Amino acid sequence: MRPYFASGLVLCILGILALSIRSFTYFTTDQVVGPLGFIAWDVSRPHTIFINPIAGALALAVGVALLFMDRRRSTL
Repeated sequence: MRPYFASGLVLCILGILALSIRSFTYFTTDQVVGPLGFIAWDVSRPHTIFINPIAGALALAVGVALLFMDRRRSTL
């Protein structure tokens, strides 16, 4: 596979995913100790990461540009 085509395809896929999925959430588990110190329990805390739509549009535009640049070089 040609390098421009492969990187353009990856950027297009990532750009489409970034535009369709606005945010994702993952959970971490922390162990919290009680006020007296001998009781502990696990607490799941959510962490949400937001994806800027401008980053998705930019990745999609650069990916399409790389795909067309690869097509232009292969025909010459």
